[in-house]
Amino acid sequence: MRCQIIFMKTNQALTLETESSQKPIAVWRFLIPLLIQAGLILAIPAQSVYTVVTGKTAILQTLPVDPYDLLRGYSVTLNYEVSRLSTLKKLPGWTDLVKQHPGTNKEYDPLAPGTIVYVILEAQKSSNGIPQAWKPVRVSGQLPNSLPANQLALKGLYTRDNSITYGLETYYIPEDQRQDINNDIAKARPSKPGESQPIVVEVKINAQGQAVPISMWVRDRKYHF
Repeated sequence: MRCQIIFMKTNQALTLETESSQKPIAVWRFLIPLLIQAGLILAIPAQSVYTVVTGKTAILQTLPVDPYDLLRGYSVTLNYEVSRLSTLKKLPGWTDLVKQHPGTNKEYDPLAPGTIVYVILEAQKSSNGIPQAWKPVRVSGQLPNSLPANQLALKGLYTRDNSITYGLETYYIPEDQRQDINNDIAKARPSKPGESQPIVVEVKINAQGQAVPISMWVRDRKYHF
Protein backbone atom coordinates (compact mmCIF):
# COMPACT_ATOMS: atom_id res chain seq x y z
CA MET A 1 0.00 0.00 0.00
CA ARG A 2 2.81 2.36 0.91
CA CYS A 3 4.59 1.61 -2.36
CA GLN A 4 1.39 2.33 -4.27
CA ILE A 5 0.96 5.70 -2.54
CA ILE A 6 4.59 6.64 -3.25
CA PHE A 7 4.17 5.59 -6.87
CA MET A 8 0.98 7.68 -7.21
CA LYS A 9 2.65 10.71 -5.68
CA THR A 10 5.64 10.25 -7.94
CA ASN A 11 3.36 10.10 -10.99
CA GLN A 12 1.52 13.23 -9.84
CA ALA A 13 4.82 15.07 -9.36
CA LEU A 14 5.98 14.02 -12.79
CA THR A 15 2.68 15.12 -14.33
CA LEU A 16 2.84 18.50 -12.61
CA GLU A 17 6.48 18.93 -13.63
CA THR A 18 5.67 18.00 -17.23
CA GLU A 19 2.71 20.40 -17.38
CA SER A 20 4.72 23.23 -15.86
CA SER A 21 7.57 22.65 -18.30
CA GLN A 22 5.16 22.68 -21.25
CA LYS A 23 3.43 25.95 -20.36
CA PRO A 24 6.34 28.26 -21.24
CA ILE A 25 6.78 26.47 -24.58
CA ALA A 26 3.10 26.98 -25.41
CA VAL A 27 3.33 30.67 -24.45
CA TRP A 28 6.43 31.26 -26.58
CA ARG A 29 4.83 29.50 -29.53
CA PHE A 30 2.03 32.03 -29.25
CA LEU A 31 4.20 35.09 -28.59
CA ILE A 32 6.89 34.59 -31.24
CA PRO A 33 4.54 35.00 -34.26
CA LEU A 34 3.01 38.08 -32.60
CA LEU A 35 6.43 39.62 -32.02
CA ILE A 36 7.44 38.97 -35.62
CA GLN A 37 4.24 40.54 -36.93
CA ALA A 38 4.64 43.55 -34.64
CA GLY A 39 8.22 43.99 -35.82
CA LEU A 40 7.14 43.97 -39.45
CA ILE A 41 4.35 46.48 -38.79
CA LEU A 42 6.66 48.85 -36.90
CA ALA A 43 9.55 48.55 -39.35
CA ILE A 44 8.02 50.87 -41.95
CA PRO A 45 7.17 53.75 -39.55
CA ALA A 46 10.57 53.34 -37.88
CA GLN A 47 12.31 53.61 -41.25
CA SER A 48 10.33 56.77 -42.06
CA VAL A 49 11.19 58.34 -38.71
CA TYR A 50 14.85 57.46 -39.21
CA THR A 51 14.80 59.10 -42.66
CA VAL A 52 13.10 62.27 -41.40
CA VAL A 53 15.57 62.62 -38.51
CA THR A 54 18.80 61.75 -40.34
CA GLY A 55 17.94 62.56 -43.95
CA LYS A 56 18.82 65.62 -46.01
CA THR A 57 16.34 67.80 -47.86
CA ALA A 58 15.87 67.69 -51.63
CA ILE A 59 13.25 69.17 -53.95
CA LEU A 60 11.60 67.13 -56.72
CA GLN A 61 9.83 68.50 -59.77
CA THR A 62 6.47 66.90 -60.46
CA LEU A 63 5.09 65.98 -63.87
CA PRO A 64 2.15 67.96 -65.26
CA VAL A 65 -1.04 66.58 -63.77
CA ASP A 66 -4.76 66.89 -64.36
CA PRO A 67 -6.21 68.42 -61.17
CA TYR A 68 -9.30 66.25 -61.52
CA ASP A 69 -7.13 63.10 -61.44
CA LEU A 70 -4.70 64.26 -58.77
CA LEU A 71 -6.91 63.89 -55.72
CA ARG A 72 -8.75 60.62 -55.22
CA GLY A 73 -10.52 60.23 -51.91
CA TYR A 74 -8.09 61.04 -49.11
CA SER A 75 -4.89 60.52 -51.09
CA VAL A 76 -2.83 62.56 -53.51
CA THR A 77 -1.02 60.90 -56.41
CA LEU A 78 2.02 62.48 -58.07
CA ASN A 79 4.70 61.49 -60.53
CA TYR A 80 8.03 63.18 -61.03
CA GLU A 81 10.32 64.21 -63.84
CA VAL A 82 12.89 61.72 -62.58
CA SER A 83 10.25 59.00 -62.94
CA ARG A 84 10.40 59.32 -66.72
CA LEU A 85 12.90 57.21 -68.61
CA SER A 86 12.99 59.94 -71.26
CA THR A 87 14.60 62.14 -68.59
CA LEU A 88 17.02 59.53 -67.27
CA LYS A 89 18.15 58.29 -70.69
CA LYS A 90 19.88 61.62 -71.30
CA LEU A 91 22.03 61.37 -68.17
CA PRO A 92 25.55 59.99 -67.76
CA GLY A 93 25.54 56.43 -66.47
CA TRP A 94 22.39 55.33 -68.28
CA THR A 95 24.22 53.30 -70.94
CA ASP A 96 26.23 51.41 -68.30
CA LEU A 97 23.06 50.78 -66.30
CA VAL A 98 21.31 49.22 -69.31
CA LYS A 99 24.34 47.02 -70.01
CA GLN A 100 24.37 45.77 -66.42
CA HIS A 101 20.60 45.14 -66.23
CA PRO A 102 19.28 44.72 -69.78
CA GLY A 103 15.55 44.44 -70.39
CA THR A 104 13.65 42.71 -73.17
CA ASN A 105 13.37 45.74 -75.42
CA LYS A 106 15.79 48.68 -75.70
CA GLU A 107 13.04 51.14 -76.57
CA TYR A 108 10.01 50.06 -74.56
CA ASP A 109 11.52 47.95 -71.78
CA PRO A 110 15.24 48.80 -71.55
CA LEU A 111 15.81 47.61 -67.97
CA ALA A 112 15.01 44.35 -66.26
CA PRO A 113 11.99 44.71 -63.92
CA GLY A 114 13.07 45.23 -60.33
CA THR A 115 16.32 47.00 -61.26
CA ILE A 116 17.44 49.44 -58.56
CA VAL A 117 18.33 52.86 -59.92
CA TYR A 118 20.09 55.66 -58.06
CA VAL A 119 19.45 59.13 -59.46
CA ILE A 120 22.03 61.73 -58.43
CA LEU A 121 20.34 65.07 -57.76
CA GLU A 122 22.06 68.44 -57.54
CA ALA A 123 20.73 71.41 -55.55
CA GLN A 124 19.58 74.55 -57.37
CA LYS A 125 19.28 78.06 -55.99
CA SER A 126 15.86 79.11 -54.74
CA SER A 127 14.18 82.26 -56.01
CA ASN A 128 11.70 84.51 -54.20
CA GLY A 129 11.67 82.10 -51.27
CA ILE A 130 10.24 79.29 -53.38
CA PRO A 131 12.46 76.17 -53.52
CA GLN A 132 13.68 75.14 -56.96
CA ALA A 133 13.61 71.53 -58.08
CA TRP A 134 16.94 69.74 -57.87
CA LYS A 135 18.50 68.80 -61.18
CA PRO A 136 19.19 65.13 -62.03
CA VAL A 137 22.82 64.93 -63.17
CA ARG A 138 23.66 61.21 -63.26
CA VAL A 139 22.27 57.69 -62.77
CA SER A 140 23.92 54.61 -61.31
CA GLY A 141 23.15 51.03 -60.44
CA GLN A 142 25.11 51.31 -57.18
CA LEU A 143 24.86 53.72 -54.27
CA PRO A 144 27.71 56.25 -54.65
CA ASN A 145 30.35 56.09 -51.92
CA SER A 146 30.75 59.86 -51.73
CA LEU A 147 29.05 62.88 -53.26
CA PRO A 148 29.60 66.64 -53.13
CA ALA A 149 27.74 68.53 -50.43
CA ASN A 150 25.21 69.83 -52.96
CA GLN A 151 24.26 66.38 -54.30
CA LEU A 152 22.15 63.48 -53.04
CA ALA A 153 21.39 59.99 -54.37
CA LEU A 154 17.70 59.05 -54.64
CA LYS A 155 16.89 55.32 -54.77
CA GLY A 156 14.26 54.13 -57.23
CA LEU A 157 12.89 50.89 -58.64
CA TYR A 158 12.23 50.17 -62.30
CA THR A 159 8.78 48.73 -63.01
CA ARG A 160 7.19 47.25 -66.11
CA ASP A 161 5.27 50.42 -66.95
CA ASN A 162 8.43 52.04 -68.31
CA SER A 163 8.98 54.28 -65.28
CA ILE A 164 10.86 54.52 -61.99
CA THR A 165 9.06 54.57 -58.65
CA TYR A 166 10.49 56.04 -55.46
CA GLY A 167 7.81 55.32 -52.86
CA LEU A 168 6.77 58.98 -53.09
CA GLU A 169 3.93 58.62 -55.53
CA THR A 170 0.91 58.25 -53.22
CA TYR A 171 0.31 59.59 -49.74
CA TYR A 172 -2.60 60.79 -47.65
CA ILE A 173 -3.51 64.39 -46.91
CA PRO A 174 -5.82 65.95 -44.28
CA GLU A 175 -9.39 66.34 -45.44
CA ASP A 176 -9.43 70.06 -44.72
CA GLN A 177 -6.59 70.64 -47.21
CA ARG A 178 -7.98 68.72 -50.16
CA GLN A 179 -10.14 71.46 -51.65
CA ASP A 180 -7.44 74.13 -51.25
CA ILE A 181 -4.84 71.92 -52.92
CA ASN A 182 -7.21 71.07 -55.74
CA ASN A 183 -8.03 74.75 -56.35
CA ASP A 184 -4.36 75.76 -56.30
CA ILE A 185 -3.35 72.99 -58.70
CA ALA A 186 -6.15 73.94 -61.08
CA LYS A 187 -4.65 77.44 -61.25
CA ALA A 188 -1.04 76.23 -61.43
CA ARG A 189 -0.91 75.46 -65.12
CA PRO A 190 2.26 76.13 -67.14
CA SER A 191 2.02 79.45 -68.94
CA LYS A 192 4.15 78.23 -71.88
CA PRO A 193 4.37 74.90 -73.75
CA GLY A 194 7.09 72.70 -72.27
CA GLU A 195 7.30 74.78 -69.11
CA SER A 196 7.41 72.89 -65.80
CA GLN A 197 4.27 72.95 -63.71
CA PRO A 198 4.88 75.04 -60.56
CA ILE A 199 4.45 72.09 -58.20
CA VAL A 200 7.43 70.69 -56.31
CA VAL A 201 7.69 68.22 -53.44
CA GLU A 202 10.11 68.55 -50.54
CA VAL A 203 11.54 65.20 -49.42
CA LYS A 204 14.07 63.91 -46.92
CA ILE A 205 16.61 61.41 -48.29
CA ASN A 206 18.70 59.21 -45.99
CA ALA A 207 22.18 57.82 -46.54
CA GLN A 208 20.78 54.74 -48.30
CA GLY A 209 18.87 56.83 -50.85
CA GLN A 210 15.42 56.18 -49.39
CA ALA A 211 13.07 59.17 -49.29
CA VAL A 212 10.06 60.39 -47.31
CA PRO A 213 7.75 63.25 -48.47
CA ILE A 214 7.67 66.27 -46.16
CA SER A 215 5.68 68.95 -47.96
CA MET A 216 4.39 70.10 -51.33
CA TRP A 217 4.67 73.56 -52.85
CA VAL A 218 1.99 74.74 -55.28
CA ARG A 219 3.30 78.04 -56.63
CA ASP A 220 4.12 79.96 -53.43
CA ARG A 221 1.88 77.95 -51.08
CA LYS A 222 3.27 75.18 -48.93
CA TYR A 223 1.28 72.16 -47.74
CA HIS A 224 2.65 69.80 -45.09
CA PHE A 225 2.06 66.07 -45.21
